[in-house]
Amino acid sequence: MRFRFAFLSTTMLAFATAAQSETSVSAGATVAAGADAAEDRPIIVEGERGHYGADRTTAGTKTDTPVRDIPQAMTIITERQIEDQALRSVADLLTFVPGATPGTGEGNRDQITLRGNNTTADFFVDGIRDDVQYFRDFYNLSRVEVLKGPNAMIFGRGGGGGVVNRVTKRATLQTLRQFELSGDSEGGIRATGDINQPLTSTVGLRVNGLYEDGDSFRRDVDLTRYGINPTLGIDAGEATRVDLSYEFFHDRRTTDRGVPSVVDATGVDEPLRGSDRTFFGDPDLSYAKANVHLLSAGIEHRLAEGLTLRNRTLFGDYDKFYQNVFPNGAVGVPGTVQLSAYNDSTRRQNLFNQTDLVWKVATGGIDHTLLLGVELGRQTSRQRRQNGFFQPTDSATLVVPVGSPTIDADIIFRPVNTNALRTPANHVRSEATIGALYVQDQLRLTDWIEVIAGLRFDRFDLDITNRNNGAGFSRVDNLWSPRLGVVVKPIPSLSLYGSFSVSYLPQSGDQFGGLDLNTESLKPERFENFEFGAKWEPVDGLLATAAFYQLDRTNTRATDPLDSTRFVLSGAQRSRGIELGLERSINHRWQISAGYALQSAEITETTTAVPKGRKVPLVPKHSFSLWSRYDVTAKLGVGVGVIARSSSYASLSNAVKLPGYTRLDAAAFYKIAPRVDAQVNIENLLGTDYFPTAHNDNNIAPGAPTTAKFGLRLRI
Repeated sequence: MRFRFAFLSTTMLAFATAAQSETSVSAGATVAAGADAAEDRPIIVEGERGHYGADRTTAGTKTDTPVRDIPQAMTIITERQIEDQALRSVADLLTFVPGATPGTGEGNRDQITLRGNNTTADFFVDGIRDDVQYFRDFYNLSRVEVLKGPNAMIFGRGGGGGVVNRVTKRATLQTLRQFELSGDSEGGIRATGDINQPLTSTVGLRVNGLYEDGDSFRRDVDLTRYGINPTLGIDAGEATRVDLSYEFFHDRRTTDRGVPSVVDATGVDEPLRGSDRTFFGDPDLSYAKANVHLLSAGIEHRLAEGLTLRNRTLFGDYDKFYQNVFPNGAVGVPGTVQLSAYNDSTRRQNLFNQTDLVWKVATGGIDHTLLLGVELGRQTSRQRRQNGFFQPTDSATLVVPVGSPTIDADIIFRPVNTNALRTPANHVRSEATIGALYVQDQLRLTDWIEVIAGLRFDRFDLDITNRNNGAGFSRVDNLWSPRLGVVVKPIPSLSLYGSFSVSYLPQSGDQFGGLDLNTESLKPERFENFEFGAKWEPVDGLLATAAFYQLDRTNTRATDPLDSTRFVLSGAQRSRGIELGLERSINHRWQISAGYALQSAEITETTTAVPKGRKVPLVPKHSFSLWSRYDVTAKLGVGVGVIARSSSYASLSNAVKLPGYTRLDAAAFYKIAPRVDAQVNIENLLGTDYFPTAHNDNNIAPGAPTTAKFGLRLRI
């Protein structure tokens, strides 16, 4: 059992969320999503520490819209729920999102599967792309929004299964000082601070900071991370607000690829048991580090009654490196396992600018919310991979006993594969230029019928150069992404909807992995989603949701039957499912977040990787999650959590199954003093031995044993 300390507060907080969760409601007035629009609200507002979920958001439409009126499934995890559950990673959070499965990301990045589609790049911050492979933190967030299904109309390319949007905190005109400190029995500590200070009557400064030196139940696995995020909020007049923000974030950790598989006595491939704490490889040579600089500027100006102009610019500079020595095969008959090694570096700079014009107008008895938008972007990347060779034999693999797989190796890393006909990811420079135009109309035909119709055009221009030999390839894609949704309200508390949406992913992949003589001529993959659902508020503040969907992925590469050296776009995948959700507040004492998903995802037409009929990995047929907090008294609260998943496959080979499991969590909250709160969380209360996710058949993540967390939060 290990212990962590995390601080909570049930105090009144000042907050104003980022532009992607706010709405302009009057001359320069902005209110946090979920607040009621009011003409006399000041531009920088105060508010209580929020409940679970949210009433309104701009993430699904780029306009302030009630969540109930967006014809799409989404899950919103607020700061309060993150604090109550002591969530520390995207993987932890997505465990409580129906239809989502976190991946291990090879131990060096966030990676997820949404509705059967795997991605390392569909991450956004305040609605703008944040696609480099690294681990993100929640220290400066007001909420995390997970949108399901193709989202190209709002977010651009990719997003075939869905996207994850982080919403950062903004400055207010209220004084706020909160501090957290955390630690665990493994020797780890975590400290965060959130300080907001009005500088003048129209300017507020907010600074969020983090330091963490953490450890794991896995031997020889640790991490160090720190970050700082100062923001300025400026009331620049009666109708204008300006936001400026800079974030520096550093993350360094052991690259842990988990455990291999083994054939059991009955001949079934399964994860290796009994080695949950054992590191396979060389922990000293296995590490990942990321340095991230994010600089953003936003302005919102009310041009006239019902007419608002917004502009936001984000510059990101990313320096990412990882190296790993890891199991590269199943446990062999003599009780041995094979290890391999490589390293990979990425330098990327992103520059994006978004301009939105929102016009609310009534014509012919129909209310319109019109959106006209432009997005411009440029992404330059350098990626280099080197393979490891074990000395003194200079071999690409090393066989070690499964009983003692933690080694101290002598490895030389050097580049391989400089084939001039291709641009493998061993040393690549890429430049992507993005230009997009989009238009959307939200029509309120009557009090009980609403329609959302939108169309986006993206020009995606990609140039890739193999820096080993100078070979260059390019591809220009002109992408049209439609969206249509209808919402019917038979009663005010119930919304029934149907929707259709399309998204695309260029054949270079979500990380610009490379093009060649064949792939540079291939059309992008296409994601087409039909969805029907309902959103119901049985009591004020509680939202129940249901979604039924079919998502088809086509234009997937398959080997040309007439020429095995070439590809054709005949591969396909289909995902079908039902997602149920329950979130927000049953009453002022009782918060809840629950979800269930029934899913099926399989290859419907043979691809280059697998034949028709294979199941998509990391898609359990049944998945259920529950987290609920109940405040027994004004000082004492209790919480309970349940995660249950049926079995799923570790990879497209369908050779190794991750067994189904059920995990039980619990928590207690106590107010020691008006400004000090205590919290205890116990995860995996019953000590379930489980394997929640994997990267492939032999990089499987063991679940943590019983884990206790304890802590305090102070407001001064």
